[in-house]
Amino acid sequence: MVSWIISRLVVLIFGTLYPAYYSYKAVKSKDIKEYVKWMMYWIIFALFTTAETFTDIFLCWFPFYYELKIAFVAWLLSPYTKGSSLLYRKFVHPTLSSKEKEIDDCLVQAKDRSYDALVHFGKRGLNVAATAAVMAASKGQGALSERLRSFSMQDLTTIRGDGA
Repeated sequence: MVSWIISRLVVLIFGTLYPAYYSYKAVKSKDIKEYVKWMMYWIIFALFTTAETFTDIFLCWFPFYYELKIAFVAWLLSPYTKGSSLLYRKFVHPTLSSKEKEIDDCLVQAKDRSYDALVHFGKRGLNVAATAAVMAASKGQGALSERLRSFSMQDLTTIRGDGA
C-alpha cells in the first residue's frame, strides 16, 4: 500500500507536473529542440499511462512492481539516459510511421461512426423526450380537469345543500 502511494506521488509529480512545467518553458522560449524533446516524452508517457492502467490490474502483485514504475519514470526523464527519446526513436516512431495510414483510416471511420451514432441516438432521444412530454401533458391535463370537475361538483353540492 505504501509503495502504491509513493508510486502515485512520484508519477504525478515527476511524471506529469515536472514535465508539464518544462514543456511550458519550451513552448514559451520557442526552442524547437526542447519542444521536440518534450513532445517525445509526452507520447511515451501517454503510452506508459495506457499500459499502466492494465498492468496495475494484473501485475500489482509482482515484487517491486511499484518501485520499477518509479525507476521507469526516472529513466524516462533522465537527461543522461534520455529514455523517452530512446524509446520514441527506436520503437514508437518506426511503428507509427509504418502504420500511420491504417491508423488514420481507423480514426476517420471511428469519427464518422461516432457522429452517425450521435445523430441516431440524438434523434431517438428527442423522440422519447417529445413522447414523454406529450404523455405527461395529456395525463396532467386529464388529472387537472378531473380535479377541477371534482371541485365544481363539490361546490354545486355544497350550494344545493345550503339552499335546502
